[in-house]
Amino acid sequence: MSTVKEAVDVEVPVHTAYNQWTQFEEFPTFMEGVEEVRQLDDRHNHWVTSIGGVRREFDTEIVDQLRDDRITWRSVDGETRQRGSVRFERLDETRTRVELTMEIEPSGVAEKGADMLGVVDRRVKGDLHRFKDFIEGGGGETGAWRGRIRPENPGSTL
Repeated sequence: MSTVKEAVDVEVPVHTAYNQWTQFEEFPTFMEGVEEVRQLDDRHNHWVTSIGGVRREFDTEIVDQLRDDRITWRSVDGETRQRGSVRFERLDETRTRVELTMEIEPSGVAEKGADMLGVVDRRVKGDLHRFKDFIEGGGGETGAWRGRIRPENPGSTL
């Protein structure tokens, strides 16, 4: 698996950044290659991506979620194997650091080659900067989910 870790500082309070990130169905607005995210229930999302002409559908499960702090997930179905965590660090009353860590297992020759060339790293960095533009320019979050999801197996998160 390849590990990608990127961070961006956003000019919004921590609760605003966190609230927006819980709106998974908005991800195609700022994530390149993400065509659709459909929230199935509090823990599960169905993703449709198209990256480099390769279309994938897969499901993810949120394994740990603590408001204004973190969301951790893993893929559970489909061709894409990944897990990750997004963390929210309060810098002050109006600024937040958003740090995304992902472990991805590329499948196929094209995906492995793209990974070796740093395409995934650049894409994640671009997605975080588009999130910054989205949350800072949109006048606030488009919704919020403030629930708590606890890990079923505490040793399984990033």
